Amino acid sequence: MPTIRVELFAGRTLEQKRALAQALTEATVRTLGGSADAVDVIFSDVERHDWATGGQLWADKAAPKPA
Repeated sequence: MPTIRVELFAGRTLEQKRALAQALTEATVRTLGGSADAVDVIFSDVERHDWATGGQLWADKAAPKPA
C-alpha cells in the first residue's frame, strides 16, 4: 500500500491531522483495496517563509501591505 506525504503550512491542530489521516486512509482503502494498517500518512509542516508560489513567499503574501 502507499505512503501518502502531505505538506502543509504549519499551524494545523492534532485533531485536524487526525481527521485528514483518517479520511486519506479511508479513501485509499476504498479506492485501492487492502488494509488500513498498510496505509502510511506522513505530515510535513512547512513555515510560510519556507514556501513560495509564483516567486513570492507565502509569508509575504500573508503580510498586510502598507497604506
